[in-house]
Amino acid sequence: MSMKWWTGNLFKRSFVVAMSVSLIFASGCSLLPAEGEEEVLPEIAPPQISKKPEYEVTTATLETKVQVIGKLISLEEETLFFTLDGKHLKELSVKAGQQIKAGQTIGQLDVDDLVKTLRMERLAFKKEEIAMKETLRMRDEMDPIEFEEKSIAFEERKQKLVDMEEEIGKATLTAPFSGTIVTLNVQKGDLIKAYAPIAIVADTSKITAAAKLTKTEIEKIAVGLEVVANISNVGTFKGKVKLLPVKADDPNAGGGTGGTPGETKPERPEDFMIVELKDLPKNLNRGTPLSINIITKRTENAIVIPPSTLRSIGSRTYVQVIDAEGKREVDVEVGQQTSTQIEILQGLKPGQKVVGR
Repeated sequence: MSMKWWTGNLFKRSFVVAMSVSLIFASGCSLLPAEGEEEVLPEIAPPQISKKPEYEVTTATLETKVQVIGKLISLEEETLFFTLDGKHLKELSVKAGQQIKAGQTIGQLDVDDLVKTLRMERLAFKKEEIAMKETLRMRDEMDPIEFEEKSIAFEERKQKLVDMEEEIGKATLTAPFSGTIVTLNVQKGDLIKAYAPIAIVADTSKITAAAKLTKTEIEKIAVGLEVVANISNVGTFKGKVKLLPVKADDPNAGGGTGGTPGETKPERPEDFMIVELKDLPKNLNRGTPLSINIITKRTENAIVIPPSTLRSIGSRTYVQVIDAEGKREVDVEVGQQTSTQIEILQGLKPGQKVVGR
């Protein structure tokens, strides 16, 4: 009896202990933080090396050009000026844009003081003429030296009248040829400076393209070279170089009118490169600006590559050629060059591929 009771109680106690341990373990686990999901790391791709551009070797027509800015001028034009200094413009007989005839008066200076002086000199000279006639009648009775002195004095007085007449004649400015007053720099009453430009007269029926050149440009250009000229809102015209500017020893030469040293000289047609253009419209105005491309060299069917494919080390010039066998370096001989293409004289053939930088 007692053994049975003890055994039953032992079983109950064991069950209680087991349940307690289970409850403690379960409650302990609930106190731990919940485990998060495992983080998935992105794949790191190795950096790709950029592929250098490849270009095909081709053929093209290469042109080397000299580009200048010019304008339309007349082949016959002249800057007009007075040679008298310090006189006021008494009369102005023309207006800008007016057509004039050869010999027509452009303007007159106020030389009333010279005219008055000349009148008085002429009256005095009449007395000299009377005295000279008397001297000639008495020549045989006079000392030869005395007669010679009086003759010289008479000729000097006579020459003075001629010089005064010429001076007064300079006060009138006339047109050297028929044309148009394209520029007028003065107005009535202005104080005129000797050799200062008064007006420009031009024959507008002889309009042509022209441009001033630097010394470096002149060295590259020759008569007969092809040109392409563009006039805004008018069109593009082909032609050739007709005349080169006249060389002058004086770097400031340009008008040959004298004046103050360093002063800008009036322009002359001979100061310009003259270009003969085909089919140039007749209604264009003198002074219209235009751009001119002078073709100094042309090569047909030239083997060409882009400038970015040409490489050099010291005196060596080469390219990288790519073919079925891979890349290899090829030495080349360079010819004509432009901003977008380089001619290859030796080393490459059309159809090959070269690598850029």
